[in-house]
Amino acid sequence: MIGESIRRGLRTDGFSIDWVQDGQTAERALKTESYPLLLLDLGLPGKSGLAVLSALRRRGDSTPVLILTARDAVADRVQGLDAGADDYLVKPFDLDELAARIRALLRRQAGRSQPLLISGALTLNPVTHEVTHRGQPLILPAKEFALLQLLMERPGAVLSRTQLEERLYGWNENVASNAVEVHIHHLRKKLGTKMIQNVRGLGYMVAAS
Repeated sequence: MIGESIRRGLRTDGFSIDWVQDGQTAERALKTESYPLLLLDLGLPGKSGLAVLSALRRRGDSTPVLILTARDAVADRVQGLDAGADDYLVKPFDLDELAARIRALLRRQAGRSQPLLISGALTLNPVTHEVTHRGQPLILPAKEFALLQLLMERPGAVLSRTQLEERLYGWNENVASNAVEVHIHHLRKKLGTKMIQNVRGLGYMVAAS
């Protein structure tokens, strides 16, 4: 029930979620997929969250890890952080706080200190989901906002269609073969054709300022 509530809440907040419910499946997913962040419950069946975390760090995987747990003793928090976790949230918690901690970890991973993403006349606020273009507010559907955020988080980097699909959609979401192209087309109609560049044969990018 908690996991489903978290998944619904974070999807509403614009995140794409892959959810597994035991330690062995978590390890397989982490070895075969690339994730920007891992939410990890310590009380997983089969293999504990702490064991999953320790194995992740032993193989040199630096994916940010936010531990979610009912264990609120100081010794438990110390053990999780010393095993390689980046943050720790004790149940019960507020979904708004969870989303804020996720955004903070993603900013830290990207080397950014401020929440706003700015590219020329375009500003995007991941916290409030507000976009302004040339000083005017711009209302974007959730997937268009998420795609634009992905590109603006890495200015100058080319992201392939596959990379964008993996970040925009979870395992159980149906994805049309041209979904990314459709979102890009709609964004270009609103932002102009020069904001999002198509690098032929490779993918899409927002130019570095």
